[in-house]
Amino acid sequence: MLISVVNHSNIRDEDVQIAIRAVNRQIAEDFEPHWHIGGALKLEGALSENPNLNLMATNMRGNAIIYLEDEYDENDPFGFHDRNQEGIPFGVVFTELAENLGEPWQVTFSHEALELLADPEVNRLVMGPHPDYPDEDVFHWLEVCDAVQAEQYEIDHIPVSNFVLPLYFTGGEEWGGRNDFLGTRIGEGSLTSFNVNPGGYVGFYDPFLGGHDQVFADKKAKERNKVKQKFGIARRGTRYQKNDQVLENLMATRGKIGKPKPRFAATIRKPVIVKPQIRRPDPRKPNPRKPGGG
Repeated sequence: MLISVVNHSNIRDEDVQIAIRAVNRQIAEDFEPHWHIGGALKLEGALSENPNLNLMATNMRGNAIIYLEDEYDENDPFGFHDRNQEGIPFGVVFTELAENLGEPWQVTFSHEALELLADPEVNRLVMGPHPDYPDEDVFHWLEVCDAVQAEQYEIDHIPVSNFVLPLYFTGGEEWGGRNDFLGTRIGEGSLTSFNVNPGGYVGFYDPFLGGHDQVFADKKAKERNKVKQKFGIARRGTRYQKNDQVLENLMATRGKIGKPKPRFAATIRKPVIVKPQIRRPDPRKPNPRKPGGG
């Protein structure tokens, strides 16, 4: 996949090119050997607010686009793309958001590029255990950086994001295998399948709730999410929830369901403790522990 990079920010093109070189090395030398998904980033010319669509079609050679923006416009967050490039996979890196997270913009740039390669249409889900109810299956978003989003390393002195490996999205534990590129040690172990490292989170579709949910590793991850919320919901999360809302609206229109089911608030992941598996009570069935089943 060729990803066009459009710089609408105040970052100099020279600095963007340096970051692109580092991320291209990351894709070719680190990501592709594990995921067997290749790609490259290419810096395009700057686009005006109302570009010539014929010239843009000629100049934009990528299969997807990453926009570099300074600030988030809550009144029109992705309007430029929707007006001019609708239907083309895209990502947005807000430099102000990176600054608020205390994270170099290059890490956010790397994060977005890798996830755009792994799931360009934001429609891939992988069945796996619920983080807090391991005996129940949910459908995890195929996001390759979120679970380890607080970790980074350097390529040519440029910081880039850590990412999970395909083994992460498997149901069983393969002893001796690695689930993330850096293989960061947490206590006596390392990242396990469908789990999160400190500062990370996972998103998934939960059939029990009838909607999407998120689980955060710790308060740090929760705080990162609060910062992101100031800039609106991230594009990828928006797409997952938007698709879900479209389906619910369609089903409601056809009279098959009524009001959409309520969402549970996203929770903070608790430390893993070995204990008997506990199934969530089904609200549709009587509670046998209470007199009269109520």
